[in-house]
Amino acid sequence: MEKIKRKLATILAADCVNFSKHMENNEEKTLKNLNDCRIIIDKKIKEYDGRIFNTAGDSVIAEFDSPVQCVKSAIEFQEELIKRNEHSITELRLEWRVGIHVDDVMVEGDNIMGSGVNVAARLESKCKPGQILVSRIVKDQVSKRVDFSIDADGTRELKNISSDFEVFVVGSLSNENDDFLTNESTNSDQNSDSFDSKKNAEIEKSKKLKLAILPFENLSKDDDSEFLVEGVFRDLITEFSRMQEFDVISHQTSLDFKKSNDDALTFAKKHKIDFLIGGNIRSAGKRIRISVDLTDANDGSVLWGDKYDRILEDIFDIQDEIVQKMSRQLLGNIEISSLQRIKRKPSENLNSYEWLIRGNYHHVRRGKDHNTKAIEAFNKAIDLDNNNARAHALKACTIGAGLGRGYYDNNEEQFDILKNHIAISLEADENDFECLRISSALSVLDKDYKKAEEHGQKGFSINPNDPRVLNQYGKVLVKIGKVDDGLKHLHKAFELDPVPQGHLTSCDRYDALVLGYFCNEEYDKCVSFGKKITNLEPGTWLIVLCAISEQEDIVNLKDNSFYKNKYDEFKDKEWEKVIANFYFPPDSSVHKKLEEFSTKVFPPLKLVESASA
Repeated sequence: MEKIKRKLATILAADCVNFSKHMENNEEKTLKNLNDCRIIIDKKIKEYDGRIFNTAGDSVIAEFDSPVQCVKSAIEFQEELIKRNEHSITELRLEWRVGIHVDDVMVEGDNIMGSGVNVAARLESKCKPGQILVSRIVKDQVSKRVDFSIDADGTRELKNISSDFEVFVVGSLSNENDDFLTNESTNSDQNSDSFDSKKNAEIEKSKKLKLAILPFENLSKDDDSEFLVEGVFRDLITEFSRMQEFDVISHQTSLDFKKSNDDALTFAKKHKIDFLIGGNIRSAGKRIRISVDLTDANDGSVLWGDKYDRILEDIFDIQDEIVQKMSRQLLGNIEISSLQRIKRKPSENLNSYEWLIRGNYHHVRRGKDHNTKAIEAFNKAIDLDNNNARAHALKACTIGAGLGRGYYDNNEEQFDILKNHIAISLEADENDFECLRISSALSVLDKDYKKAEEHGQKGFSINPNDPRVLNQYGKVLVKIGKVDDGLKHLHKAFELDPVPQGHLTSCDRYDALVLGYFCNEEYDKCVSFGKKITNLEPGTWLIVLCAISEQEDIVNLKDNSFYKNKYDEFKDKEWEKVIANFYFPPDSSVHKKLEEFSTKVFPPLKLVESASA
């Protein structure tokens, strides 16, 4: 019998998250991808002089002479695994947990035993996916010798070891910089043996390729060419957005990048973008030159580029060609859903199209003057081609924005004009996603929730990446009780377009999420998003107060800072009208809950005022 040796060692325990579930779904794919991960893990362990012992199924146990080397090894293989999961060709994304502890162990041949192994394994089981947890002894030995952080993360109950074992989390991993996920995970059970991703399924970031079309550079000398340059930029975003195979950053987010001090690769990293599309445009009379390239956002390498010297009448064909060539460059020679559709020209009349893009230029900019110029341009586009469905839809959208911002003196007349243009647009092109989005919103006002859902769903199927479509459809779904799907769309709208067109903050996105989580009775998240809003509307304030009352005694509500901050401003609101403006279905339990809550909280104040009057 081989002699058992004792020694002080640093033990690393790693485990693949949800391995059994993956095996149930597809054994061969899971094993193939597990082996790909093991190549990464084993290589890094050996690079830092580690020795691998037990490798039962999806777990790895290794020992190191140095805790510094052990932690560095874990960081590097976790980073490589994160990169692997973000790669477009990865067929199955596997995440790993890692626990590290220093202790006395027993070594017998190819086996390693003792409390050091047990503690490391228990620490691993308490990790979130992609995380590294270490014990205090590891932290004390490593923190002063490395340039990354090791932060206290409370205590954990380690089975048969300790009920309050102090743990530390290794920082500087790239997945730790994802504030969204992090915010969504703050309410998860830190002591759970496995991370419950089912609860967060509706807000999980998409694993599809994410593209950003950057604003094209205008190389022409005349000011009028700016309308054409921005028109091509927006049209390309629209065409790529129609494709189910991609997630596409909104035009507003791309425009915000142009105004920022970030370089393109920094912007890409912030938004988890895989590929960047950019270029420039030069025009002279009816001649146009478009140069365009496709860049790998990970390393800045150019994957494809081309130059088009055409006449302006060919603008739609150029755009189609760019979309097809880039899509096949990214996805390979496969059938791409949106490329099988008919041509999507908004108008066969080029002059009408030119007025359309001029109108859109002003439509997306804030201010009464831009609103007026947009409507004037859309009117000219419609005069030249009354079947230009997009011009009708965008004119209606522009009027809607003007009504919301108080630009008009004749609101009822303008609202009738808006509805008329939507009707004409639908008749001209029943597949225009802008028109379907606005029609969905109008149907909610008419309390036709079936039509609101149908038009929202159809708009989403045509353009699954348009944040305004996602926002409208998501709000309809949460109001009619399909909350999980609704929240998924609202979160995707936030992901692709955190600061909506015409806004300076993310408050509009937070408003929608407050509503969604309230409808889903997830009051902690409702309150969390509500507290992020800097420009509160009365209805949102009421919803958040109601959510707070679900978490604590309503008697104490008036002592809450959230209540105090807006009480003087909102106390005299007619709450029945405020709640009615949410346009919940007649049988909505949410509507009833808000009415009952407002009656409890505010009527005493109104009775006092009536008596004094």
